[in-house]
Amino acid sequence: MGLFVRLADDVGGAMPFTQKSFFRNLVAAAVAGALFWRTMRKKTARKPFPRAGIRPLVLRSIFGTIGIFGNFYALGHIPIGDACMLNKLSPFVAVLASWWLLGERVTLRQGVAVAIAFTGAMFVVKPGFAIAHETVAALAGLVGGIAAGMAYTCVRQLGLLKADPSFIVLFFSCFSTLATVPFLVFDFHPMTGAQVAVLFGAGIAASVGQFGITAAYRFARPRELAVYDYTNVVFATLLGFTVLGQVPDAYSWIGMAIIVATGVWMKM
Repeated sequence: MGLFVRLADDVGGAMPFTQKSFFRNLVAAAVAGALFWRTMRKKTARKPFPRAGIRPLVLRSIFGTIGIFGNFYALGHIPIGDACMLNKLSPFVAVLASWWLLGERVTLRQGVAVAIAFTGAMFVVKPGFAIAHETVAALAGLVGGIAAGMAYTCVRQLGLLKADPSFIVLFFSCFSTLATVPFLVFDFHPMTGAQVAVLFGAGIAASVGQFGITAAYRFARPRELAVYDYTNVVFATLLGFTVLGQVPDAYSWIGMAIIVATGVWMKM
């Protein structure tokens, strides 16, 4: 998703991050709507959405939208790897928030594993934001990472309440799409066919990711998933190499090895 969002500016004129968010969310909403309709058709008895889940559902959508805005702004102004690194604050927030809000215990081994994985991610990205506009983008990415962590905690709470995962994704996608409409009305930039195509790809990739994240946090605790979220940094580095010609250095390879090894150690 991050790669497609970055390519949107390369295959046409620069466009606002809110416009990219709109088309990403619109495609995701269409996919989620189709899957939700299919799920409802298969069910003979429809289970009502739990009343206790309304608050975390709304909060998941608000925090998730803020997370997308921050991440998309960062992706348009700093390297993909740096934006990805800032977004990796989300597992820390999810682990801490699940302990604070849901009362889920964090073991020493899991805490150490998350810290080691974060160190590995630092090896991969080696972030540096010396230019003023990059500092603003870095702060936006930081806020986006914090918001994403809070959103994941809400997803975990919804999973504990047995809320339908397809409805969670559908509600969030519709909410985030509508949130971008006012920006689109006042600041729409004409798009090329190539930009439409890559943003469609961003929406498809986001849909797959959203259903994966929703299912993961439904069946496992945030502290058990945090390390694996860092594979995003590995994928961003590999995509940067294969598509954008960004060659990973020795530190990047060391960082990727640390992340993978930590994930294996977590499940031993």
